[in-house]
Amino acid sequence: MPAGRTEAGLRRALGAGQLAMIAIGGAVGTGLFLGSGFAIQLAGPAVLLSYAIGGAITLALMGCLAEMTVADPATGAFGLLAERHLGAYAGFLVRYAYLAANVLAVGTEVTAVAIYMRYWAPDMPGLVWILGFSAALLAVNFASVRAFGAVEYVFSAIKVVAILGFVAGGLLVIARAGSGAAVAHYTAHGGLLPNGWWGMAQAVIVALFSYISIEMIAVAAGEAAEPERAIVRAFRATMLRLALFYLGSLAVMLAIVPWTEAGTATSPFVTVMAATGVPYAAGAINAVVLIAALSAMNSQIYTASRMLFSLAESGLAPRGFAAVDARGVPARALLASGSGIAVAAAVYAAMPGAALSVMIAVSVFGALFTWGMIFATHLAFRARVGAPAAFRMWGYPWTSLAGLAGIVAALAITPLTAAFGATLLYGLPFVALLSGIYALWLRGRG
Repeated sequence: MPAGRTEAGLRRALGAGQLAMIAIGGAVGTGLFLGSGFAIQLAGPAVLLSYAIGGAITLALMGCLAEMTVADPATGAFGLLAERHLGAYAGFLVRYAYLAANVLAVGTEVTAVAIYMRYWAPDMPGLVWILGFSAALLAVNFASVRAFGAVEYVFSAIKVVAILGFVAGGLLVIARAGSGAAVAHYTAHGGLLPNGWWGMAQAVIVALFSYISIEMIAVAAGEAAEPERAIVRAFRATMLRLALFYLGSLAVMLAIVPWTEAGTATSPFVTVMAATGVPYAAGAINAVVLIAALSAMNSQIYTASRMLFSLAESGLAPRGFAAVDARGVPARALLASGSGIAVAAAVYAAMPGAALSVMIAVSVFGALFTWGMIFATHLAFRARVGAPAAFRMWGYPWTSLAGLAGIVAALAITPLTAAFGATLLYGLPFVALLSGIYALWLRGRG
């Protein structure tokens, strides 16, 4: 076997730092820079509690994934683990639900790109930006996994520096205004819970959507040079950064501008920077949130292609999607994974004002379903394998059970919300369709 290749022909070319940045790239994107405005409108200042709850569930998920993936690193890891510990049907459902979520999430990010570009070119049709940026990122992914990792590292590093700068600059603005002004924005316009506990609970769904894609560390493990070391390091670094980025930036944001001014017509980060009066600050932060969306989109195209590759490797998708080219890239799977771009273009053309919320509502089901199945897989993994020595999730089984309960609760309340009413409406029939396809697939193999 050539050096640096996996058994399936993919190249082990991602370092520990790149793996951590891939997770940051997926999780710090539209969910933070644009979706946070959506969450703030639902919860008001209580959005901090919403994101803290979502962060606790994410932390538990990352611990479960790190434990299982260190023990068994492979491309499409949690789909394979679900197949091994919950059965072939579970593995089939998890991988296809996650594939669909990522394909649609690609569309979510590219829709956000069109929104961000209005800042500089308000009269330019959004479809121009959707198609242009999509072509560029597909080219990066087609080049090689090393090229993908290098571009994602740069994108994510820009986001890290920008968010740290935003928090530092925001703290300076707060210090100059005095603590009284900052507290006033937390207590004005209805107080900490202007929309009650129900508004806070709805915002937890947005928070979970914001953290989604952090699980791609496990998907990329099959192409990591030293997967055991890289996964543990990426897990620890990612959770620390996400806690600072999400809670820190939201706390600063809410202290500078009233929560009623944080909408989704533009990023609330841009709104805050415009409010500071610093020359060109709003334009600079808009460039950063644009890079953030492109970064997340880049990661999601990669992840969707590797999940489709994993399905084909297991015989659950056409074998052609398991083929890799001379650069170790599953080119056919990559091309198919870009179909979310076409979906985004169609939705944006039909309803440009509501495109983002529609794409989020539909894509969130597959992601939350996958997270729930990861927690269930971890419970089965521990029951069958026991506690591994290399990395051990703390609090078992209570952390896994609490995480699973949190995901079930989030899905259960989606029909009661205006923003996510379509989540189960589309999600449950999709699972029924997958179940029917699986039954036919079994009959065909029998």
